[in-house]
Amino acid sequence: MSTRGQAQRGVALILAVLATLLTALVIPPAPAAAHEERPITFPDGSGSVPVYRTDGPYLTVCKDDAADFAARIAGFPADVKARNETLYEECQTSGHRDVQAAVDAVQTAGMRILVLPGLYEELPSRPEPTGACANLQAPISGLGHQILSFEQQAQCPHNQNLVAVMGKRDLQIEGTGASPADVVLDAGYSKLNALRGDMANGIYLRNFTAQKTTFNAVYILATDGFAIDDVVGRWNDEYGFLTFGSDHGLYNDCEAYGNGDSGVYPGSASDINSGSGHEVGRYAIEIRGCKSHHNMLGYSGTAGDSVWTHDNEFYENSAGFSTDSGFPDHPGLPQNHALVENNDIHDNNQNYTGYVTDGTCAKPYAERGYEQGVVCPAVSVPVGTGVLVGGGNVNLFRNNHVYGHDSAAFMLLWVPAFVRNETALGKQADTSHDNWYKDNVLGVSPTGESRPNARDFWWDGQGSGNCWQDSSSGSDPIPLPACGSWLSTNRAVGDPTKMLKLLHCAEFDQRAKNVPASCDWYGAAGSDRIEFHLSAAKSVAVIAAVLLGWLVLGLRSYRGTARVFGVPLRPAATVSTVGVIVGTVVATSGHYLDVPLYAPIALTLLGLGWIGLGAAWRRSGRGGLGALSWILGVLSLADAVDKSLLMWPWIPVPPAWLALIAFAVWGIWIVLASARALTRRKPPEPEPDPAGDPERVPAGV
Repeated sequence: MSTRGQAQRGVALILAVLATLLTALVIPPAPAAAHEERPITFPDGSGSVPVYRTDGPYLTVCKDDAADFAARIAGFPADVKARNETLYEECQTSGHRDVQAAVDAVQTAGMRILVLPGLYEELPSRPEPTGACANLQAPISGLGHQILSFEQQAQCPHNQNLVAVMGKRDLQIEGTGASPADVVLDAGYSKLNALRGDMANGIYLRNFTAQKTTFNAVYILATDGFAIDDVVGRWNDEYGFLTFGSDHGLYNDCEAYGNGDSGVYPGSASDINSGSGHEVGRYAIEIRGCKSHHNMLGYSGTAGDSVWTHDNEFYENSAGFSTDSGFPDHPGLPQNHALVENNDIHDNNQNYTGYVTDGTCAKPYAERGYEQGVVCPAVSVPVGTGVLVGGGNVNLFRNNHVYGHDSAAFMLLWVPAFVRNETALGKQADTSHDNWYKDNVLGVSPTGESRPNARDFWWDGQGSGNCWQDSSSGSDPIPLPACGSWLSTNRAVGDPTKMLKLLHCAEFDQRAKNVPASCDWYGAAGSDRIEFHLSAAKSVAVIAAVLLGWLVLGLRSYRGTARVFGVPLRPAATVSTVGVIVGTVVATSGHYLDVPLYAPIALTLLGLGWIGLGAAWRRSGRGGLGALSWILGVLSLADAVDKSLLMWPWIPVPPAWLALIAFAVWGIWIVLASARALTRRKPPEPEPDPAGDPERVPAGV
């Protein structure tokens, strides 16, 4: 069996306990998934990325208000203005007044739809469904809308969509204005999607703005070949651009802002490279030249497989980039094979959770103020992070500028398989492997300005084959496996404190107005941090157990001549006890200050203290307790090395877990031994009563 397989089996019981804890205590009863959709089969991959066409058959779309049209094009460059004037004359006699009407008129593949400058509210698509469309039978998503089949979407295209392109091939829809702002597709928060392309192979969208939906501005589903070119997606409750279950896709020069989940979301991209190394033949989706800002996430992609993201700018979001395996029912899990290079990722520190706690996000969509900068964050996200990988594999991050982040430039964390509803024990540790961070420019802008991150790397410690470049602003943990080194780690579980923190931070729930108060992602600091609470609780337990043993089990009253390392036993035990107590205080102080260097210092003090106490216990006649104390000391010192000098390679469980288990056993031993010692002590003999003792003569007689 492989080392990874042994690690997975060895940690099965731990995972089962964590699964029960997470399911029962952490996950809300009806969690809102990142994106719920009908079952999807990936395209067969026979398609290709469509190419923009400037000729061929076309239909036109315009509005009737000639004065409004003239005002919109008045400032255009001469050639663009002249073209629009010609098209407007044509459109007035033979064109359509709504985009959907033009889509419905398309009868053959390869058609172009030219949409002239104007505001397109698509009023015929707005009414509530009636008749059969009002009584469709379909599952209900966590957000409350129906999850319709393709056939139901085709039958009732406007139940959820302002404009629906269902099954049409090689259709090109483009605005004819001077910029995307000149053609606006506005759902007025009346539909889930402004434009849906469903099994619409070869669709090409260009040069317009889509806005104000209760889910996505542009949604491409189950499509082999699409392009989103110079399109703006803004002010949507969830996503600017969402593509799902698709292949041969291109996002080019797009812009997204004001979205409650992410600006761009290439979820469940075709899983064409699963099982391969970092060198692959092609990628399913390419994202280039886009700007995504003032969203919860600039980029996100559950099962964002085989996505090449390059030469984009992700800035002033809550977090810049995230790819993950954290939500169920996404084909292609666990996530794998993202190539992220040459991007500018900076200043992603926007904390929008105040709009959750003050009730803004509970108002009707149109009253929330999205157009004025309100963002209602959809899920839990580490505010202040440049790049997050939540349970992904074989991802490569290189040559990116990542700077100006209040939490971390890069974050890597484990997502157990039960989170995506896969309960097989052999799968629980199948994420966060072989992620490489190489040649990124950290803490410096492309112009050379120094813009350090609070720390460059944060890792929970789980996974194998991950490697990092050198850090300029520090990392947590301090030592990280270097790329090209043979000293790689293979951990089936991460650091226990970090795991509990992640469970706590995952309790975020917009609908319940629950923002975890002790999670530093949302502003907790000092004694408010969950890490401080956990460390303080452990410190109290350690100090109480040590003092109990000191007071009850004989170290305090020892009068023998035994010596520990040449020192009389009682002073040696006193010094060792003080060392343990000081170590716990230093550890808690480190969590209060959020300084990782305190941890190895504290663990060194604890380790030496435990070893000293172990020797004292053995010399005082308690060999078993002494041996267990030695083990606890050695594990603490190993954990100190793991957190400061070298993460121990090849071991499946961090020393911190072993030390925690050893202390639990030690504490139980101390309590039981102290209880036995107290029950065995004889009460002092009562002093005789002079009145009842005839032989005793009262004093003074």
